[in-house]
Amino acid sequence: MLPLQGLTVVSLEQAVAAPFASRQLADLGARVIKIERPGAGDFARDYDDAVAGMSSHFVWCNRSKESITLDLKQPEAKPVMEALLAQADVFIQNLAPGAAERLGYGSSSLLARYPRLIVCNISGYGADGPYRDKKAYDLLVQCEAGLVSITGTEDAPSKAGISVADIAAGMYAYSGILSALLAREKAGGKGTVVEVSMLEAIGEWMGYPLYYAAYGGKEPERSGASHATIYPYGPFRAGDGKYVFLGIQNEREWQMFCERVLGQPELAHDPAFDGNGKRLRAKERLAERIEQSFRTKTAANIVELLNEAQIANARLHTMREFADHPQLAARNRWREVDSPVGPVKALLPPATLDGWDVAMKPIPGVGEHTEALLQEFGFPLRTIEAWRAKGIV
Repeated sequence: MLPLQGLTVVSLEQAVAAPFASRQLADLGARVIKIERPGAGDFARDYDDAVAGMSSHFVWCNRSKESITLDLKQPEAKPVMEALLAQADVFIQNLAPGAAERLGYGSSSLLARYPRLIVCNISGYGADGPYRDKKAYDLLVQCEAGLVSITGTEDAPSKAGISVADIAAGMYAYSGILSALLAREKAGGKGTVVEVSMLEAIGEWMGYPLYYAAYGGKEPERSGASHATIYPYGPFRAGDGKYVFLGIQNEREWQMFCERVLGQPELAHDPAFDGNGKRLRAKERLAERIEQSFRTKTAANIVELLNEAQIANARLHTMREFADHPQLAARNRWREVDSPVGPVKALLPPATLDGWDVAMKPIPGVGEHTEALLQEFGFPLRTIEAWRAKGIV
């Protein structure tokens, strides 16, 4: 059994945010019907060709779905959409602002025709306000939310290395849809609208720096891979040139670090460093002491000492090293899913439900399920062939 088995999701999706949300639902067993443009399909299919010719973004966000191609601007597409929506529990869309309404799939119109439907709209900046029609790419939303202002080094602001605004929006859409499904059961089957904007989603994640600046009167400083307000907390180079990251959270750990890792117990009681505030103010001088000790040790030696002292630490892994991470292997987190180019590796969803399975079904080709879906929903083969010839599907 799968937790969401029996639910049908129709997703008019592209790029990352909506596909990421719908994939979470698909992983739990929902039937996700992905609507794509005839021909090219979701433009995220062409972001790169790193996965044996497929886009890494598309592979990540689109397993376990059925793909149907449909030109929604053509009148013949209308009865197809109506047939799909009549059977759907959830409709997701992340088209450009106003596009769903122009096509006839605005929230109020849909709920009037399908009162049980959960409608989820994902946008860059929300359904109203002065930024409503502004284009919203992940980097630009990171900038608008202030994330880039606190990320990077003192000299150079930087974006996050992954599309965090898209991911945040996708995850809040996912949790919002699950909440709406529960609410529908309590409301006698009445559907509702879930609205998620990328700006507001990543804004929720900005809570600490937002409060720090709004109430503290000072913007958080960019500190690279180090912590802005705790020291030592961040990267240090070992004698073999590799980096070890560590974090000291309290004075007990500081003492253990000095005694067992640095081999300098007297440093723990040095009045220049006996408190986090003092260490932060003198971090350049303290960094010299730490790095001087670390130059005589390999990264593996340092990690072993930190582990023995029960001090939080990590090695700086590359993405290839992460793919071979021993913890993932020990917990059997990798699976294979099929795709148009053959099996590809995929991580299991992070949340495991004891006694429940997850779906790890194939990544679809563009329009792979068009004919089967149209026939399932009552459209004869001759009509489908005629539509294909006209580029409608």
